[in-house]
Amino acid sequence: MKLVTLSVKKKTTKKKVVKKSAAESSARKIIQKGKQSPKAKTKLQVDDYTMHPMKLKLNSGRIHGNEEKRKIAIDMLERYTGHDLKDFQKQIILTNFQYYSERFNALLDDSHSTKGSAFKASSSKKAQVTIIEFGVGAAMAALIGELLAVVEPKAVLFLGLAGAVHHSLKVGDFVLPIASIRAEGVSRHFLPSQVPALPTFKVQKFVSQILVEHDLEYRTGTIHSTDYRFWEFDQAFKENLINERVLAVEMETAALFTSCFVSKVNIGALLLISDLPLHRGGIKTKASAKSVFRKYTDRHIEIGIEAMADIADRGEKIRHYTW
Repeated sequence: MKLVTLSVKKKTTKKKVVKKSAAESSARKIIQKGKQSPKAKTKLQVDDYTMHPMKLKLNSGRIHGNEEKRKIAIDMLERYTGHDLKDFQKQIILTNFQYYSERFNALLDDSHSTKGSAFKASSSKKAQVTIIEFGVGAAMAALIGELLAVVEPKAVLFLGLAGAVHHSLKVGDFVLPIASIRAEGVSRHFLPSQVPALPTFKVQKFVSQILVEHDLEYRTGTIHSTDYRFWEFDQAFKENLINERVLAVEMETAALFTSCFVSKVNIGALLLISDLPLHRGGIKTKASAKSVFRKYTDRHIEIGIEAMADIADRGEKIRHYTW
């Protein structure tokens, strides 16, 4: 349904004046005469909501509602990744680690790889998948979540590593988060603190389907996202993790889920347990990290590629609500 749009102009008095479109004026005249149909009433109610000053102000800060910001975002995404906008596929994998990009390139013989000023990116037209290595931490996660809005992807999947909190988890286990606690400092710039950080359900559902097809076990639950790197040496922090009943702790999912939600980007995450920081000697080291990459990460990236390649053909249509 095409909605009536408004243009907002400033007078010399600096007061904002809302210019009504011809369609809106006609609709209001019909209402005043009492001749509108139920469908006309419904459309007008939707249009009124879409044109509400608060709605317009909210969207003016988002890439999908601000053409100037969109142009800057395209320029930034291309500059940071070295990819042209046309090179990005509609299914995107996000990673923190160079090895995932290297493995992507090894598995897909048509991959086109670039290195920008901040990120690395590779795209396969055959698989219809792009992978972006964006760095570490909530700030970079929030940034890439916003920038991806200009690609308008069908689905995005974050392949991250996490430290286990729940005693039943072991290194190499998969976790599909259903929510993330926003304990970092970035997501508050996007949504009020009381709004939960949630992935897109249909992306998680599809990744779950791929795991089941491969007879791979996984856990679902809440994740704690933090920007406090050496929390392992803070007893109060660790006790709080237990009280929160979270499965694992990491640094990016809350910022990704939140920035992608407000940017209308469909986002999911498949996390790999890489260490057991609450156990004695369980904190990840250079040696243990090598072991994790050697034993488990190939399967992680392979599942990610298959999920994103298949969601292009087998995945359900994902619809965003209009806020």
